[in-house]
Amino acid sequence: MRQWGALVAALAACCALAPPRAAAAACEPVRIPLCRSMPWNMTKMPNHLHHSTQDNAVLAIEQFEGLLGTGCSADLLFFLCAMYAPICTIDFQHEPIKPCKAVCERARRGCEPVMRRYNHSWPDSLQCGELPLYDRGVCISPEAIVKADAADPYSQDPARCNPESSPDFPLDAGNLHCRGEVVDRCKCKTVKMGLNTYLKNNYNYVIRARVREVRTRGMEPTAVVEVREVLKSSLVHIPRETLTLHYSSSCQCPPVTVGDEYLIMGYENEETSRLLLIDGSIAQKWKDKMGRKVKRWDQILQGKARAAHRRSRH
Repeated sequence: MRQWGALVAALAACCALAPPRAAAAACEPVRIPLCRSMPWNMTKMPNHLHHSTQDNAVLAIEQFEGLLGTGCSADLLFFLCAMYAPICTIDFQHEPIKPCKAVCERARRGCEPVMRRYNHSWPDSLQCGELPLYDRGVCISPEAIVKADAADPYSQDPARCNPESSPDFPLDAGNLHCRGEVVDRCKCKTVKMGLNTYLKNNYNYVIRARVREVRTRGMEPTAVVEVREVLKSSLVHIPRETLTLHYSSSCQCPPVTVGDEYLIMGYENEETSRLLLIDGSIAQKWKDKMGRKVKRWDQILQGKARAAHRRSRH
């Protein structure tokens, strides 16, 4: 526990040196079952994968249950929890603390060969390159807060699926889930399109697009769309051509149908230049009046931003 206290103190010191930011959401207790064995019990949303609630993060992290059952890396569970349920302390709430680059690299080195046997590769959303080095930034690693010889809490539970050794729970080559009793937990929440929602959610991009393909195989479903009109964009350039939208879990929410045309509102991952379809995104069947509405709403949003900027200068 002395090591844990030292880490918190170090994080607090880093926070004191950081520039002031806008008020952030408070820490909340970890409710993701796979992560309750971690040496922290408080997290903060949105996480590093842009899940705004733990309910959505649960659906995403459970994609890795079959891979965890293989025991391919002692670092995998720690790394996943640091990404999906990042540690949050009272003194360091402004942004989630990332896992160290070395933790990601160890997890990938151990588990990617297993994934390749099932024709999968390490997910792009979990790339190690953007993560901080242990001695050059604030990050979290198991050796800093737990004993190096600590047992993997996942492997201690015999009820967990172990697809590499148990024929009763083979790994599904389609998505790396454990095959067996399947419970459909995907229930997409309907987001009502209106001015209040638009102002509150502050979408990074708004496009009119026709869906050409929905790819559900693997751990990162995508929708391939043909962009007809760009109504709003941010840092990621959106050409009027075919592009890919990335879901944040195996649940395709919001759902789209191949061949139909939609008004799509979503977010972007600045680090990877990806356009995202995540919790809070909107995909509604296109109607001609929608374009005029969005342009009017965007003018209101920009006016509010200018007014807030003027107030901050006085």
